[in-house]
Amino acid sequence: MAALRSTRYWFDSMAHILLAEDDESMRAFLTRALERAGYDVTACADGEEAVAALDGPWDLLLTDIVMPGTDGIELARIAGEKRPGAPIMFITGFAAVSLAAAEAAAPGAKVLSKPIHLREIVAEIEKVVGAAAA
Repeated sequence: MAALRSTRYWFDSMAHILLAEDDESMRAFLTRALERAGYDVTACADGEEAVAALDGPWDLLLTDIVMPGTDGIELARIAGEKRPGAPIMFITGFAAVSLAAAEAAAPGAKVLSKPIHLREIVAEIEKVVGAAAA
């Protein structure tokens, strides 16, 4: 399945988020919510799909940690090799177990625990994208 592109154009002034989330309902929720908050989103159903999308435009990688196949830790490692220093945020329902692995894959990355509240994720993304732009 190809990465789902939003209807917005990547070359406008909005930050572009590459989202990797294997849970279809969570992926759809996050895509809609982030687009409503003014972000351009490429939503991927798994890590393999997101790896393929890493060569496209993105300002922030937002990935679930636990996914079948290429998990979020490996995806972050590959993203870091392609774009050293690029902002990465993790979302997970297993934060306590995944913190050390996430930190090793992407030092300084933010880890958000599911369930995610829209205000929290938008506020954290604004911090990360704003810091990267500065």
